[in-house]
Amino acid sequence: MITILGLGPGSISDLSLQAWKTIQGSKRLHLRTSRHPCVAELPSTCNWISFDDVYERHGEFDAVYAEIAARILDQGRGGQDVVYAVPGDPLVGEASVAQIIQRAREESIEVEIVHGISFVEPCLALLGIDALDGLQVFDALAVAEQYHPPLNPARPALLAQVYSRAVASNLKLTLMNQYDDEFPVKLVHGAGAAEAAVEEVKLYEIDRSPRIGVMTALFIPAMDELSSFEALQNIIAHLRSAEGCPWDREQTHKSLRQFLLEETYEVLEALDADDSKALYEELGDLLLQIMLHTQIAIDDGEFKMSDLLLHLNKKMIRRHPHVWGNMEATGDFGQLSRIWQAVKAAEKAGGDAAFASLLDGIPKGAPALFVAHRYSQRAAKAGFDWDDASGVEAKFKEELSEVMDASSAEARAKEIGDLIFVLVNWLRWLNVDDPESLLRETNAKFYQRFRHVEEQAARAGKAISDYKLAELDAWWQEAKRLDQ
Repeated sequence: MITILGLGPGSISDLSLQAWKTIQGSKRLHLRTSRHPCVAELPSTCNWISFDDVYERHGEFDAVYAEIAARILDQGRGGQDVVYAVPGDPLVGEASVAQIIQRAREESIEVEIVHGISFVEPCLALLGIDALDGLQVFDALAVAEQYHPPLNPARPALLAQVYSRAVASNLKLTLMNQYDDEFPVKLVHGAGAAEAAVEEVKLYEIDRSPRIGVMTALFIPAMDELSSFEALQNIIAHLRSAEGCPWDREQTHKSLRQFLLEETYEVLEALDADDSKALYEELGDLLLQIMLHTQIAIDDGEFKMSDLLLHLNKKMIRRHPHVWGNMEATGDFGQLSRIWQAVKAAEKAGGDAAFASLLDGIPKGAPALFVAHRYSQRAAKAGFDWDDASGVEAKFKEELSEVMDASSAEARAKEIGDLIFVLVNWLRWLNVDDPESLLRETNAKFYQRFRHVEEQAARAGKAISDYKLAELDAWWQEAKRLDQ
């Protein structure tokens, strides 16, 4: 029998009667650490040893907990009754306990849990909050290792084991990917102990507190109720429900197609204008379209948001073996592109398609200029390209000649289409990676210059159509000089 008991958060008075009797009846009490307030108040007859020496031998907590678990299990295999005591509750934030339970189950060794008060209950009392009000409980060490916190910002969170200023420093960098630098938070020190205290600070200040110690936790209040991804999912589901909006209920994947395109173009417009406020608003509108399509799929039994996210997350990890795998990358963008394409090719090879073109995967419904550019890029990578820029220039002249020699307006229009495709290839040779943006810039330039012409005509009190082309061109040239 392996008995694992919780010593509570601090005071000996917080021990349960069962825990006290278990301690009194043990031949030898194994302490994960002797650095706990109630150890000094254990019965004088209690024979205890601690694993503090294990912490001193290892630099990583994983190694510490693995050795402690192995030593406890070794004694359990010997037919002895082992009593192992940990701070708080055995099933709240105790990695060594989790390992003991799992391995004991595999070896049919019986484990008994004697619960104690965890750090959570005294933290709730100090903060004056109710755990059932959506409180999220996390290990600060696990959160600090991530690049974005796994927290719902619309719900409060309690993070344990902020035991050093170094941990707090790493933790705040992760949290700042979601919360504002000056977001008000609370450091809870020594919850359950006589010297317990709550320190109110800004998020960016948490690693500056001189009071941080082994019994420090961080409380993060909830942000606005509507600040989370989950809130958006709930709103969209509500709109599509019987109690929601008739228009939203009637939408289908096909009926929303035009809005998806419109919102995408509006995002591009915000990018071209370098307008960050417009960008987050337009990205929100684009996300709305994605959420609507996903909710339609949920309602029709096609897939759920979790399916979409799981597929996307797996794909991003799979296509970055130089980040999540064993492949090394030099940082050369060409090499990174080859890695990406190689993984994509392996994915296609594992699919059901009998034949896949190099041009597959480029959406045919995308803007034609974009598609033409992507087609020419793919073909060039396969070697279907001119030897140098002079080849594409000669091809342009050839296509221009065919335009001029066309026998009808219809034939000339088709030849112009071929000429445009050659122009796209020429832009690629000129290292223009986004001809769509190039044309948008030209459109914006035309808009500004033509608007100047209109304004000058309006100031003169005449309609633009009343002027001769030469007069209008003078204003056009003036607009060009103003652009420079």
